[in-house]
Amino acid sequence: QVQLVESGGGLVQAGGSLRLSCVASGRTFSIYKMAWYRLSPGNRREFVASIIRSDGSTAYADSVKGRFTISRDNAKNTVYLQMNSLKPEDTAKYLCYVLQDGAAYWGRGTQVTVSS
Repeated sequence: QVQLVESGGGLVQAGGSLRLSCVASGRTFSIYKMAWYRLSPGNRREFVASIIRSDGSTAYADSVKGRFTISRDNAKNTVYLQMNSLKPEDTAKYLCYVLQDGAAYWGRGTQVTVSS
């Protein structure tokens, strides 16, 4: 089992920045991928970014390319999402996701609200 706890959300003006963190605990030694998804106000779940734990390769949704950066600290079992140039349409609950041994784990999320 893997437990995930997100932090770093909040209220920010358009054009501002936030950095989200997600700490994984429990049986974390064979995590393959860590990622961020978001739930829009209409409860639509959208992929944001992912990173492969072993080699650091990344993938991004087109809507965030060039503005968001995902990174990880394997020693701390933590994945980060640096969000710059935030837009009102980035408003959502951001969820941390981990894939390990074919099983998916989700955090409870952290709310990001971007005001215009």
